[in-house]
Amino acid sequence: MINYSAQFLDFFIRDLNKLKEELNAYQNEANIWKTDRQISNSAGTLTLHLIGNLNHFFGASLGNTGYVRQRDLEFSTRDVPRTMLISDLDKAIAMMQATFANLDNASLEQIFPIMKHDKHETTGHFMIHLYGHLAYHLGQVNYHRRLLDA
Repeated sequence: MINYSAQFLDFFIRDLNKLKEELNAYQNEANIWKTDRQISNSAGTLTLHLIGNLNHFFGASLGNTGYVRQRDLEFSTRDVPRTMLISDLDKAIAMMQATFANLDNASLEQIFPIMKHDKHETTGHFMIHLYGHLAYHLGQVNYHRRLLDA
């Protein structure tokens, strides 16, 4: 039987590692925090947002980590060193590995503990949503780097 939970985890870890590669690819570390014209979220902001999102929806909601999200800080904090962003991504990966170790296919059919958009969804459905969110922002970081790290 296919373990879909393990497959979800593989995708999340793959893209979180790609996010670390993107951050390391900036030639000028200060450009991680650069905004310009209509680009209001820097790569650093998007990274903090993803870290908060994953720690909230996976860590706190499914892994009982006790994480308390401060979403406003994800968008207002600036100039976090690249090494700290990468360290926090590594911690998010470890949290996800620990959380997913307790999930199986039956878990994916359970109702996710947090309602989103005034609807209850299964955990599997919500994971697809969260993966799309990660992939979307990863693409934004890639584009941000290629546009603004000159």
